Formats: sequence, structure tokens, C-alpha cells
Amino acid sequence: VQLQAFGGGLVQAGGSLRLSCAASGRTFSRYNMGWFRQAPGKEREFVTAITWNDGFTYYTDSVKGRFTISRDNAKNTVSLQMNSLKPEDTAVYYCAADQRPLKGWGPRTIGSWGQGTLVTVSS
Repeated sequence: VQLQAFGGGLVQAGGSLRLSCAASGRTFSRYNMGWFRQAPGKEREFVTAITWNDGFTYYTDSVKGRFTISRDNAKNTVSLQMNSLKPEDTAVYYCAADQRPLKGWGPRTIGSWGQGTLVTVSS
């Protein structure tokens, strides 16, 4: 599956942004989808993911209650609504797709990546 992410930008702390990821490929609905991010000088880290079949969602602790992931299998898209943004959320955000269970997700195990979109949160 091929991925293209968009929707990043500059926002003030406390603001909101919505990222979207468009996928190509007939088997999109069979892929778990998610987002990682990479801040300057840091390793890529998991942010959130959603399963392909039952829509189970999982979030890293730092974004719980602020970020919401959703998917539309009919449109082959996954979205990330980010609210109450903080300067520490500043990073390049990458859309990710993989068929392995979420327990096996990590920056070195993901099979498909989008090109990344920059989110900058000013204080």
C-alpha cells in the first residue's frame, strides 16, 4: 500500500490541526493504520494506530485525550485530529500502514510509510 500524508502546518499552542493520509491499493481495508512522529534530533516514535477490522485505537500516553485517529475504508483514508497542541508535539508526522498486530508496531517494523508532514507548534 502506498501512502500520502498532508495537513501539517504551523499552529499556536492550544490550537488544532487535522492530518490526513490517503492510501492507494485494493487491500487498504486489511491494513492497520497509524501515525508516528519524529522530532528534530530524536528517534521516530509511535503516536497512534487503528485496527483494520474492529476500529480499535491505541495512543501513546502523551497524546491521550488530545489526539483522535479515525479511518474511512470506503475512501482509503486515515485521519488524525490533534487538539490542545503543545510545543512538544512539534515533529514530522508519518502515516504508517502494516498488517501486523499493533503489539508488533515499531519504527523499524512498519512496512509502508507516507512521506511525512511537518507540524510546528509555537509557544
